[in-house]
Amino acid sequence: MYRNETNAIAHPRGQHQQHHSQAYVVQHDFDGSAKLTTTLAHAISDVSGIDVTGTGFTLYDHVDPEALDQLFKPKADGSPRMSGQLTFTIWSHQVTVYSDGRIAIVPPRQAPARRQ
Repeated sequence: MYRNETNAIAHPRGQHQQHHSQAYVVQHDFDGSAKLTTTLAHAISDVSGIDVTGTGFTLYDHVDPEALDQLFKPKADGSPRMSGQLTFTIWSHQVTVYSDGRIAIVPPRQAPARRQ
């Protein structure tokens, strides 16, 4: 399977998100051969540590992949979408896809360890 090249960077969560957690961010290459949803599936695999190709994982359980690819692909004249984002949840991970191809995944917040 072709894997779109991505650059993963941990960024602090934004003000609208809870503190002390990191977002995993990848950049989809719209000029590459992979679809946005392929990049998303690989990013979910990277964050969760689960090989999504070897499980019963399907994006359809969380979002319509064709609609997501259509929503953010470049316009008919080839120019990029200038604004927009979509946020949804996959396996308790908050996923935000931006019109510029950036995908930010915030893992679920873990409860602090109990002191004894």
